[in-house]
Amino acid sequence: QVQLAESGGGLVQAGGSLRLSCAASGRTFSSSSMGWFRQAPGKEREFVAAISWGGLTYYADSVKGRFTISRENAKNTVYLQMNSLKPEDTAIYYCASRLGPLDLRSLDFGSWGQGTQVTVSS
Repeated sequence: QVQLAESGGGLVQAGGSLRLSCAASGRTFSSSSMGWFRQAPGKEREFVAAISWGGLTYYADSVKGRFTISRENAKNTVYLQMNSLKPEDTAIYYCASRLGPLDLRSLDFGSWGQGTQVTVSS
């Protein structure tokens, strides 16, 4: 099982930026699709962004134009650059991994990180 470790969360004012990182263990990173999800208090976990093993990117409508997902295979790391942050972006952000192609219908990922807290103050 792939181990995932998120970092980069914190407290930021509305309009600010943060960059989340997710480091993956093992040797399958370059063959894996990666995703970011978030869960706010009292709400269900929701999809934020994903990047396929080939580098194609997908975003939730709520973050499109503000967030950018990218990957660096040499470092087994996926990033989420978050700009123009809003209080409603406050949540725990989770990194997820799936060996092989991305399945946008199920958004099924086999491995998950522990999450990193992002808090946006107004």
